[in-house]
Amino acid sequence: MEGGDHLAHERKKAQFDVEAMKIVWAGSRHAFEVSDRISKLVASDPAFRKDNRPMLSRKELFKNTLRKAAYAWKRIIELRLSEEEASKLRFYVDEPAFTDLHWGMFLPAIKGQGTEEQQQKWLPLAYKMQIIGCYAQTELGHGSNSSKWWPGGLGKISTHAVVYARLITDGQDHGVHGFIVQLRSLDDHSPLPGITVGDIGMKFGNGAYNTMDNGVLRFDHVRIPRDQMLMKVSQVSREGKYSQSNVPRQLVYGTMVFVRQTIVADASCALSRAVCIATRYSAVRRQFGSQNGGPETQVIDYKTQQSRLFPLLASAYAFRFVGEWLKWLYTDVTQRLQANDFSTLPEAHACTAGLKSLTTAATADGIEECRKLCGGHGYLCSSGLPELFAVYVPACTYEGDNTVLLLQVARFLVKTLSQLGSGKQPVGTTAYMGQVEHLMQCHCNVQKAEDWLKPAVILEAFEARSARMSVACAKNLSKFTNPEEGFAELSGDLVEAAIAHCQLIIVSKFIEKLQQDIPGKGVKQQLGVLCNIYALFLLHKHQGDFLSTGCITPKQAYLANEQLRALYSQARPNAIALVDAFNYTDHYLGSILGCYDGNVYPKLYEAAWKDPLNDSVVPDGYREYIWPMLKQQLRTARL
Repeated sequence: MEGGDHLAHERKKAQFDVEAMKIVWAGSRHAFEVSDRISKLVASDPAFRKDNRPMLSRKELFKNTLRKAAYAWKRIIELRLSEEEASKLRFYVDEPAFTDLHWGMFLPAIKGQGTEEQQQKWLPLAYKMQIIGCYAQTELGHGSNSSKWWPGGLGKISTHAVVYARLITDGQDHGVHGFIVQLRSLDDHSPLPGITVGDIGMKFGNGAYNTMDNGVLRFDHVRIPRDQMLMKVSQVSREGKYSQSNVPRQLVYGTMVFVRQTIVADASCALSRAVCIATRYSAVRRQFGSQNGGPETQVIDYKTQQSRLFPLLASAYAFRFVGEWLKWLYTDVTQRLQANDFSTLPEAHACTAGLKSLTTAATADGIEECRKLCGGHGYLCSSGLPELFAVYVPACTYEGDNTVLLLQVARFLVKTLSQLGSGKQPVGTTAYMGQVEHLMQCHCNVQKAEDWLKPAVILEAFEARSARMSVACAKNLSKFTNPEEGFAELSGDLVEAAIAHCQLIIVSKFIEKLQQDIPGKGVKQQLGVLCNIYALFLLHKHQGDFLSTGCITPKQAYLANEQLRALYSQARPNAIALVDAFNYTDHYLGSILGCYDGNVYPKLYEAAWKDPLNDSVVPDGYREYIWPMLKQQLRTARL
């Protein structure tokens, strides 16, 4: 069974137009064409190979990344790629590098918080990579006055950083501000006077994030020119006087909304990669269940496999669509902020914070679940899953620790409820709180399993659960004389209420997506199946919430699970086609288990021989340690 497409029989089962689904996944025909072209460009270039990463020492690994980043930049210039194409190229090179924070944080920070003049000075240099920047915010210890620790690119490469530090003038502390600080000489790369800087050491996983020089930075009486404080929002004059401009402070939050929105989009990429690998391998792998000597059962046909895998497939699509919507939200909020309309900002802020937390946590858990779904082989580096997991998990902590973010969402929900009395109507994703009276007493009218396929029924159940959990928290908080004490005491419940609210957002955005016009034979129908799997999987997983708040009856919970089982059977024939729609090249997936043609076992066998340990038949150290043991020639020390 060498060569050929081992998954062809699966691809023939598809009940929808895969090419049309690729466009839905990409977001538009244009986005699809750019991604398709650039991913193939990267995949066909041997300079970007990455299967040897886990075998390299840290120094080799890091130097290899510098080579790739420089080569990628050279290709970007030679091919005259647009900004959109260039960022796709970096994405498909798929290796954490110093360029990530340069483009992802350093530039946006200067754009978002620098004056016109500062932007004209620094952006052209950064766009041409004549300076390389990072974003130095995280501290080694607590507070804003110890060492900076963790910024990517800082350790060995960045020439400049946007550093967050406390601004003190005339003995008065004005709080944390951003400053552009040059760290290294542009002639010989040595640290400038008063600056101590280096790499923080190896991190979790093989290869993985160890391609990045996460750094430590200390300052000792370092002077920077006054005009290197980012001054869009607040200024210090030549005379040292502090003032705030008429530019609203809230504009700074726009940057945060932007960064978190990109993290949600990244979650759908990482989860879909893992799901693609696990789905393809589940169809290739056969175990047990053969009748009278026929072939054994494909693992993907076991209900236990489906009930773990298909919700993750549905989640990948759900996160994709909520990410698309967040992109729209960011644009909307930015336009409003520029027109001095701040009405939607608190809701957008809570929304991106909560969705960042929920999607990154679910994705990190989902990648690990996909590894387990691949059995023992998932533990091999060549499965692509260990490295994907190790690269992805820090997302649960950076740009806001996930639990802390959920507590922010909970604060916002409680505040929203408390303002209902004053007639302030909730907006956007919290609009349902305006119907809180109805949601506190509504009864779910599901009578048979199929009733759970109705969008209105699903939405009402999720809205009622979220509203009732938030109201319960608010009631319990009101019993405390000191609200902060109440908040600390009830933080566990508050986190659960925030999760319920964020899950409602994702379900409702998936449902809204299905109300749009989606072309392609059977495409909308398949997305409908995935939407229902996502919602009913959550309902089953959190049925304690739905039952204890009285949103549904035990009988209805039972019917929801029955309907979910039926949906898994509907998803089964389309599973391979649904992951094909991600349009990932074998290079990007970086997984033998997830290869497009499904010819897994010969490829695993071949890859094993490439390990450096197999360079020699007799291993280094045999004569020294093993031979004497076998020959009983160990000289035992006399005690």
